[in-house]
Amino acid sequence: MGIRPGQGVLTIDLGAIVANWRDLCARHGAPVAGVVKADAYGLGAGPVARALRDGGCQHFFVAHLAEGMALRQALGAGPDIIVLNGFPPGADEDAGLLPVLNSLGDVAARAGHGPALLHLDTGMSRLGLDAAEQAALAADPSLLAGLDLRFVMTHLACADEPDHPLNTLQAARFAAAARMVAPGVPTSFANSSGLFLGPAFRSDLARPGCALYGINPTPGAPNPMRQVVTLEVPVLQIREIQAGDTVGYGASYTAEVTSRVATVAAGYADGYLRSLSGRSLALSKGRAVPLIGRVSMDLTTFDVTDLPELRPGDRLLLVGGAANTPDDIAARCGTIGYEVLTSLGQRYHRAHIGGA
Repeated sequence: MGIRPGQGVLTIDLGAIVANWRDLCARHGAPVAGVVKADAYGLGAGPVARALRDGGCQHFFVAHLAEGMALRQALGAGPDIIVLNGFPPGADEDAGLLPVLNSLGDVAARAGHGPALLHLDTGMSRLGLDAAEQAALAADPSLLAGLDLRFVMTHLACADEPDHPLNTLQAARFAAAARMVAPGVPTSFANSSGLFLGPAFRSDLARPGCALYGINPTPGAPNPMRQVVTLEVPVLQIREIQAGDTVGYGASYTAEVTSRVATVAAGYADGYLRSLSGRSLALSKGRAVPLIGRVSMDLTTFDVTDLPELRPGDRLLLVGGAANTPDDIAARCGTIGYEVLTSLGQRYHRAHIGGA
């Protein structure tokens, strides 16, 4: 389906995603999965996973059973699709999905029902077997009888803070727990930021997510990943306002001089966060234009006084370009690049380019 009048265009560079995955593989020196939960962080799980598969990726992680079922339809037989939240035996309707076992109850229910992963909690205190459950498995190995464990895994809580003491503590806890509970079973450890923490965080299968999509896995240092997304939205109207005129809800912006205001077709219903009000910018041919007034549900306004050539129908770059990456945008409104990507709404035309 083509681009409709007034519709923004979200462009996803599949070639950049595959290149990021290959860079992470080279860094890890062992297999690297693709985390494609939440519709590949909002960028389209089907196209993203197919590009990664064609590039050589053989393991994919999703959060929910429904995501796994849809991904199996998109990928067909072959790659491992692992459901982090788990699911009851048979719920995948023979789609060949692998559940993550997050409790002793999950362990008992899965016996004799095909392959799975075992999740050991080492400091996140969310899903996964806690210390008492791990001790129970170590004391009675028969609890794992009948299980085909492909990996034993844990999840880092503070990997984006390299000096946080919990990182080394989790590495030690995981190494000890894996030896105690499931000796000889391959391990899965590092997330995106964990891949940059050093040899102690290597395993048999890394699980990067955000880094695949261009989010910086090393906050505070230059981003080693390629950028993946751009978002261009059309200008619906340009009007001249006078000094003293206000713009938008709450009259939160007052013009100091005669100005030109461009209204574009994107708002917080499209994932352009309301907290960006008065704090962000767009680009036009490399030139920055400031966001003025409040981001509303369907519309956002920019000061284009210095762009006299701009006309309705021209497009402004809301995401992408120098100093306007998802991480840059997140920093302006006190969130993280993950939220910026996963918030991008469904009203944009999504254009997937490139590939393996």
